[in-house]
Amino acid sequence: MMLKQFKKSALFVSLLLSANIALADAIDEIPPLNPDEGRPGEIARVPSLKEFRVCTDPDNLPFSNNKQEGFEDKIAAVLAKDLGQELSFMYAFNRFGFLRNTIKARRCDVLMGVPPDYDPVMTSKPYYRTGHVFVWRKDSGYNITDYSSPDLKKGLVGTTDKSPTTVPLNDNGIIGNAKPYRIQRNLNNPPSLMIDDLAKGVIDVAVAWGPIGGYFAKKSEVPMEVKLAPEYEKTNARGKTYWNISIAVRHGDKERMKLIQGALDRNQDKIFAILDEYGVPHVPVVEGDAILKTFRQNKKRHKEEAAKQ
Repeated sequence: MMLKQFKKSALFVSLLLSANIALADAIDEIPPLNPDEGRPGEIARVPSLKEFRVCTDPDNLPFSNNKQEGFEDKIAAVLAKDLGQELSFMYAFNRFGFLRNTIKARRCDVLMGVPPDYDPVMTSKPYYRTGHVFVWRKDSGYNITDYSSPDLKKGLVGTTDKSPTTVPLNDNGIIGNAKPYRIQRNLNNPPSLMIDDLAKGVIDVAVAWGPIGGYFAKKSEVPMEVKLAPEYEKTNARGKTYWNISIAVRHGDKERMKLIQGALDRNQDKIFAILDEYGVPHVPVVEGDAILKTFRQNKKRHKEEAAKQ
């Protein structure tokens, strides 16, 4: 990502907590984390509007890394420059406790990629929207446009376990021929694992979160085809596979959010150019497509289904 994938739904887990953290081969290249994180009595940092301090992961491309090579790092640099603020980063592996030990502890002030209306923080208006992609090796000759495409049934399909993509794969009789990849990645595996396996022929098609699939397919030495998968929500609400993405600050940090929102509005073209450079597919933002709305709809539907049984 990007903070990984969504926490209160399958996609939330995949975007906020995901599998996209790997221990670097040279672990000493990653700045050491504070050994006193979260301990009572620790001297508190005083946030300042002169600083654009991002809470982020040191090894989570294409979203971020400790060399500031991720697309979220680049977008943060654009916003900080626009605001005339000093850009800095607070690194922590994006696992359970990430929010508590970073933005909630005031060690940093900005999260670059969260869904709108994410309860623990205050969010901006969405600044881009993305979904899942089909990725396949160009030499396979496949042509996959949706979940009913015949070529999707010809080989082994990689997908993120328990993500929304498992719903359309199941509805179309493909899940039995799918290879699952963990939502919260094994730290010994790189963020590119699914696309790496595709390049090696371990799988024949990848159904991946757009920023991950698009970026690593573009970087692959094996020529790849990338196609946005259609939104599945209208067919089965549990298969919602497109999400708006926002920036977040702490609740109550209204002045900082006002400044960031202005910078986002002024730099949308630069942001899209960065996304394109990184192979991140994006579509127009859907107004009102908030995660809380989806949760409420799903909760209502589950109650109705339970009542019928």
